[in-house]
Amino acid sequence: TGSELVYVYDQEGGLLTAAFRFPDQVWHLELLAPRRLLYALCARRGLYCLSLDHPGRSRSTSQDDRDSEDGDQPSPVIPVDPDACILPDAALCAFTLLDSVLVTLVQGPARWKMQLFEQPCPGEDPRPGGQIGEVELSSYTPPAGVPGKPAAPHFLPVLCCVSPSGSRVPHDLLGGFTLEDALFGLLFGADATLLQSPVVLCGLPDGQLCCVILKALVTSRSAPGDPNALVKILHHLEEPVIFIGALKTEPQAAEAAENFLPDEDVHCDCLVAFGHHGRMLAIKASWDESGKLVPELREYCLPGPVLCAACGGGGRVYHSTPSDLCVVDLSRGSTPLGPEQPEEGPGGLPPMLCPASLNICSVVSLSASPRTHEGGTKLLALSAKGRLMTCSLDLDSEMPGPARMTTESAGRKIKELLSGIGNISERVSFLKKAVDQRNKALTSLNEAMNVSCALLSSGTGPRPISCTTSTTWSRLQTQDVLMATCVLENSSNFSLDQGWTLCIQVLTSSCALDLDSACSAITYTIPVDQLGPGARREVTLPLGPGENGGLDLPVTVSCTLFYSLREVVGGALAPSDSEDPFLDECPSDVLPEQEGVCLPLSRHTVDMLQCLRFPGLAPPHTRAPSPLGPTQDPVATFLETCREPGSQPAGPASLRAEYLPPSVASIKVSAELLRAALKDGHSGVPLCCATLQWLLAENAAVDVVRARALSSIQGVAPDGANVHLIVREVAMTDLCPAGPIQAVEIQVESSSLADICRAHHAVVGRMQTMVTEQAAQGSSAPDLRVQYLRQIHANHETLLREVQTLRDRLCTEDEASSCATAQRLLQVYRQLRHPSLILL
Repeated sequence: TGSELVYVYDQEGGLLTAAFRFPDQVWHLELLAPRRLLYALCARRGLYCLSLDHPGRSRSTSQDDRDSEDGDQPSPVIPVDPDACILPDAALCAFTLLDSVLVTLVQGPARWKMQLFEQPCPGEDPRPGGQIGEVELSSYTPPAGVPGKPAAPHFLPVLCCVSPSGSRVPHDLLGGFTLEDALFGLLFGADATLLQSPVVLCGLPDGQLCCVILKALVTSRSAPGDPNALVKILHHLEEPVIFIGALKTEPQAAEAAENFLPDEDVHCDCLVAFGHHGRMLAIKASWDESGKLVPELREYCLPGPVLCAACGGGGRVYHSTPSDLCVVDLSRGSTPLGPEQPEEGPGGLPPMLCPASLNICSVVSLSASPRTHEGGTKLLALSAKGRLMTCSLDLDSEMPGPARMTTESAGRKIKELLSGIGNISERVSFLKKAVDQRNKALTSLNEAMNVSCALLSSGTGPRPISCTTSTTWSRLQTQDVLMATCVLENSSNFSLDQGWTLCIQVLTSSCALDLDSACSAITYTIPVDQLGPGARREVTLPLGPGENGGLDLPVTVSCTLFYSLREVVGGALAPSDSEDPFLDECPSDVLPEQEGVCLPLSRHTVDMLQCLRFPGLAPPHTRAPSPLGPTQDPVATFLETCREPGSQPAGPASLRAEYLPPSVASIKVSAELLRAALKDGHSGVPLCCATLQWLLAENAAVDVVRARALSSIQGVAPDGANVHLIVREVAMTDLCPAGPIQAVEIQVESSSLADICRAHHAVVGRMQTMVTEQAAQGSSAPDLRVQYLRQIHANHETLLREVQTLRDRLCTEDEASSCATAQRLLQVYRQLRHPSLILL
């Protein structure tokens, strides 16, 4: 049954008479009937021999054993004595018996090894005598196992003995089967025929079907020669061989076989071998076109996987699968190929086989008796659940074959076949589409991985994929709008295809600085489609003014590449084509948890210095009208047009510019520090001019400023207020005891306090970047008057404390008192924006 138990069944009484318990799983059994000896191959133990005449001698059964087994087994269980092992060998995988020879197959380190042993005479100790022959077969890949303990092969090899019809050994003492001389000579050659030597057939797990002539193998031990000449490969099934057998296929021979006496031998005319997956090989002697007797080999594809097989009478072969027990008829072959062959000549093999079902499933072992008194075939079948069954078959019943169809049934069958072909074609089309989608998704994922690695590994060097941002003013209808232009450039060797999106986030200063602000950043998403190597994509979007008419500076523009995993992977695993009935819906846990991958490209800050416009720099004949501020009220616009020529405008900005003094902020920088920072691109230019050009480097008017060598300039802020930039050289005399320090003072003037703050913030930001870069180069500062610096620092601390006090007072005072407090607060702010310190 495949376990460690072996049962003895009495066919006449229909009872189980005994059960033997072996120390491990039993792989193979053979019965030497004349001597009433049972040989059993025990896994990883070796070969055991038991006498069926005296089963109790294997080991006496104790009362405890009987008590423990009586409840479960219908017959006494006899534990096999270790002394019954006649050939201990853990690597032994197969064996077969002849009258005087024991043939074994051993699993070596890298090759199968066939060994021959002498069999003792009847009545002697059943242990085999000395080894009389050995040969190595084909190499194989050994299965993985525990060191020191050989692993059992997944499929066991098959051994079978074949004898010629003229063999002198009686058939009841000779294991295997007997072949007709014609087929025997064609398969194994003249040497085996002349020697009248039995031949051992070996089916290996790799699909090889090979043979060894026994007498030649015994002779080679006394006169060693080439071992490869002893092994002949007959065929290769390309799947594990699980059965080798022989049978009668000729009709007249099959009829004669039924009339043979029990002690007569049957000469088979066809050799068959089964592979595990259902491939069957049949070999028979047949006439060719020239009238020559040749071996005919045919392969048939039968239902599989095959669990076991057996050859019966009437040219029938039985084989079992997990779902059915089938029978095929090899006697329905072709007639001789030519009229010149004698009528008694052998016919050919059938071109195709039609298996007939016996409606028995999961048979793991099968035995067929071709001769019964009733004239039929009797099958003994053992199921996978341990049920032993007998099945009687009528050999005279007609085997199923291709029935002759009418025109109507043939037409209906053709329609069904065409419909099936159409359904399969449609399914193939849908599956091909799904495969193409998944291949495309895999290609896209590979490109995304390459792009991600290229961007993340670029560090501080040039990026293979970059996004640069520039700003310019454009007039839309009656309003000037600040536009940002983002240029995405692909300098890598990869393409940005499906799933890639360029995300541009615009964040104003009110959102970035005021944590309690309710405003949110604006994000623009632009699909990137087919951006190949060397290509570029330009995107223009507005920055302001907003709906309130103002432009909150600075504005941060962040560019990010986003790769959508759900769009690419989800679309391939769960296609949206609802017309596809063949593709299973993808489970949700297979889809990626994350939406996608973000790869930051750039972060650009747009400040006041970039947004300033300079109408006075344009030539007189091309001078554009003055920039418009925020959208004005229609009534105010009408009153402005009705104003008398020469009169002053009456707006809040004009009144502020006329009656309030301009706010001023300044910052002083060491001339040496500026020269070191600007030496590359401003050589030969006065320091003040170079400094102004550096501050306005990202402004559209920088070329005009550079051409005119200006050191001061007046521009217009986005809200229409004037902003004056003045750069001049000064000397700081109180800081260094060694003498005055040459410095450059950058001064910002404007009548708008908000604009002065934004411009001052932009200048300080550029200075911070410059100082950080120069400090990394290790420049040293001169000796300074520490006491003077402490005094300046103390004064600044005092002003800061006063700012906090004035702000607290504004929250509690009434409107009349808060006016004076606000004026004082404004004066303190002006003092703080004029520090007496210098950047060194």
